[in-house]
Amino acid sequence: MKSIQLSNPTLRRVVHSKYIDIIGVVLVTVICFYRGFHETIYYQGGIQFGVPLSGFSDYISKGAFPIGLLSTFGAVISLLAARMIVKQQNLGNLIGVFTTVNSGVIDYLFGNHSAIITYPLTFIIAIIATKKWSDGEQVKKADAKYWLLIVLAFTVSYSLVFLGFYWFGTSITNPFFKHTVAIIFGISLVGNVSTAFKYEQTFLTWSFYNLAQIIKNVIQGNLANVVKYMFYIVNAILTYFDWRINGDVKTKSIN
Repeated sequence: MKSIQLSNPTLRRVVHSKYIDIIGVVLVTVICFYRGFHETIYYQGGIQFGVPLSGFSDYISKGAFPIGLLSTFGAVISLLAARMIVKQQNLGNLIGVFTTVNSGVIDYLFGNHSAIITYPLTFIIAIIATKKWSDGEQVKKADAKYWLLIVLAFTVSYSLVFLGFYWFGTSITNPFFKHTVAIIFGISLVGNVSTAFKYEQTFLTWSFYNLAQIIKNVIQGNLANVVKYMFYIVNAILTYFDWRINGDVKTKSIN
């Protein structure tokens, strides 16, 4: 297909830079090890923290599950998959299918039992995204279907979150927490669906999601995660403008 001049080739070079990939991988890895995620195992039906790597072989031989190492590895792979999606490479969606399974299992073992009804939906959306991108889906502006998808995403989000709290008997005295969980999950659903259909607003949605995560982690005093999501939000904002200004990578190239 004949290439045409990009409106802002510099922006696309920045967004597609391998240096951003490297910075992201280093940042996520350092934060995971700083917080000691790698020293976490699932053993005899519970989570054990602070297990030194030197003792892993003994625990694993007894049936322990290295949930921390898999969580760290999954975080890095998820970041690389996200960067591939930024560059409009369908491999990122395909990897997302498998990382969703990994994240869902880990989230469930950490006590989020409602993961068994929320992650399957994310899994299905990742499969749909892989199929649609494979069929040649191109970046496009928001249409009536986009706004309908937003309404549907938040309806499903609230339904699944509140159903999950009810089914698994999660006791929350502050109802604001339930709404916060539902809203953040709803934003992530909108982001995933927007990714599948390649709407320009995809990474604008992820910017709101990352902002929500920054606010949540500031409140919790988790500065390491604040730094991580600051990286994500910068990446999302740059990508939003790249998709909006430069469009689809398959029809336009850097000249």
